[in-house]
Amino acid sequence: MAKLTVLDAGVQTTLQDAEGRPGYWSVGVPPSGAFDQLSFALVNTAVGNGHLAAGFECVVRGPVLEFDDDRLVCVGGGAHEATVDGRPLPPGEVRRVRAGQVLDVGPIAGAGMRGYLAVRGGVEVPRVLGSRATFILGGFGGLEGRPLVVGDVLPLGGEGNLLAPVDVTELLPPLGHAWTLRVIAGPHGAPEYLTADGVEELFATSWQVDHRADRTGIRLVGPMPRWSRTDGGEAGLHPSNLHDSAYPVGGIMLSGDTPVIVGKDGPSLGGFVVPAVVIGADLWMLGQLRPGDTVRLVPVTPAVAEEAIAVRRDALEALRPCAGASLPRARALAASHETAGTTGTTGTAEAAETGEASPDRPAPLADEPAAGSAPAYTIRRSGDRHLLVEAGSAELNLTVRVWIHLLAEALRTQAPSGVTEVVEGVRSVLVAVDDDRLALPDLAARLVGLAAGLADPETVELPVREVTLPIAFDHPEAHEAMRRYATSVRPDAPWCPDNVEFIRRVNDLDERDEVFDVVQRATYLVVGLGDVYLGAPVAVPIDPRDRLVTTKYNPARTWTPQNAVGIGGIYLCVYGMEGPGGYQLVGRTVPVWRLIAEQPDRDPQPWLLRQFDRIRFRPVTAQELARQRADITAGRADLHTRPATFSIAEVRAIEEEAAEQIRAIRTRRRAAFDAERERWVS
Repeated sequence: MAKLTVLDAGVQTTLQDAEGRPGYWSVGVPPSGAFDQLSFALVNTAVGNGHLAAGFECVVRGPVLEFDDDRLVCVGGGAHEATVDGRPLPPGEVRRVRAGQVLDVGPIAGAGMRGYLAVRGGVEVPRVLGSRATFILGGFGGLEGRPLVVGDVLPLGGEGNLLAPVDVTELLPPLGHAWTLRVIAGPHGAPEYLTADGVEELFATSWQVDHRADRTGIRLVGPMPRWSRTDGGEAGLHPSNLHDSAYPVGGIMLSGDTPVIVGKDGPSLGGFVVPAVVIGADLWMLGQLRPGDTVRLVPVTPAVAEEAIAVRRDALEALRPCAGASLPRARALAASHETAGTTGTTGTAEAAETGEASPDRPAPLADEPAAGSAPAYTIRRSGDRHLLVEAGSAELNLTVRVWIHLLAEALRTQAPSGVTEVVEGVRSVLVAVDDDRLALPDLAARLVGLAAGLADPETVELPVREVTLPIAFDHPEAHEAMRRYATSVRPDAPWCPDNVEFIRRVNDLDERDEVFDVVQRATYLVVGLGDVYLGAPVAVPIDPRDRLVTTKYNPARTWTPQNAVGIGGIYLCVYGMEGPGGYQLVGRTVPVWRLIAEQPDRDPQPWLLRQFDRIRFRPVTAQELARQRADITAGRADLHTRPATFSIAEVRAIEEEAAEQIRAIRTRRRAAFDAERERWVS
């Protein structure tokens, strides 16, 4: 088999493909794939590869590769200084590299953040969950789930049945340092979350790309959001907090007071408002935003977004069958770069000619009143390829959560062609579509029809599991995360230096250990999966008396240990993997995600928890937890589960039996909550 050898790996070179791994957003697996999908698709097409072929993505400095076979290659994106045996290789030009020659992708300098390299036949690494794309944080895909290192030997795919090569030099998108991203306003906006002036400022500001921008998300630096409310209630102390709802890739969430554009390796479910979503035709730009670049967010109409992606799709398709005949049609892509005003130093000026819209959200596609036990709900666009169904009022209501689950299950079993993802939130469902096959208004109409036929959520009994998880309270790794945050992010935060003491204070508990007593006593109901990645559960105590309330970090942590256990708002989360996070940490438990490549028949689902699992915690020492963690990871042991049920009748019985106690606890905790916020202000 033909192969190439890595002589120099560059700074961070990974293997990616164009499509990534869609279909797992509902359990916290990001799509990954090339961040600048447009440049990657063009260089792959240039060498005749199909859309599933894997190639190289690099930042700062590209790799140096030696070939043992003749292959066509093409570079693009920010790879402006590539060479073959010292001779320049311009972006977009197809070049044959002979056996024994060395290709140096060179520095990714100047405009653009990522460079791309395609090799005819692609790189033949195994698929994981249907894709060769690397997800570094999760440790899978690509080559062993990691960036390349010196000495790696990569097998190349065969060259049979590939398309003719084509020069794409004229079609590569221009790169700059001042960018215009077209967005669809909403789904969250004024007056519920932001003031009208706050929404206008969001779109009037020239934002700067933060140095922490990466594949998980692009953080933007600029003015503080203008909130129309003082807090997020049960969802958290900060006004950016809401009950966990799924994000689309390209969604601009307000993480505390910081706008973050969700990236290809970003989280699928979280508790922050989303005032705008980047349109599909402009998502490629996220991969080229360099720290220090400036960004304007320009609202456009859904019609403009649909036209822009149609031009992109048609132009790329025109390149595939016959290069010579299709180039005139494909040049529509180059024309779209010029007319869209999406990049370059004058990009913001041209945006006015591309259908710039009012900063107000598009009207809901459905707005239905409550009927019996079924809640009122709205259906809004979340960008140009997603719908967000939001039900009930902005507070936790487990009847609403069951209704959301019934709607999501009905859609999964009766989905029209074109539905690609269905992600349940606490009071919401995010539905992704292939917009070439299914229009969002048609999907909204289907959802309204399905909602009318759902069972009464008050009478449904769900078959679930009771899961007992070991927990090491005050785990050293949890305290290491607190220490790092206080040292490098925000030492004056009220939750520093000790998250547990903060939880005690804001819930008016007498002793620090009472926080642990409540977590141990409670039965937590899983109401979402994939909160901070990889099957991570977001769960709430079934008994309202056990619902500790707190806030999420603002700004978020940059590091959290794998399987840390935290509380944010009234919710508990087990972190599926190491990475950023915002919940207040109380301890650590065993893995909730496991991929065992050597035992593919053990469990086809690497996510170990399910929607509506009932979780109980059993305290153990850090040493005992380490042993159990190793056994779960290696497949020598599984989670301890037994069959159970859940129904709203159970909740109603608790609420009736302990009504006075529940009211008293809520009043006391609300007073402590308000007092803590006053301390922040003063």
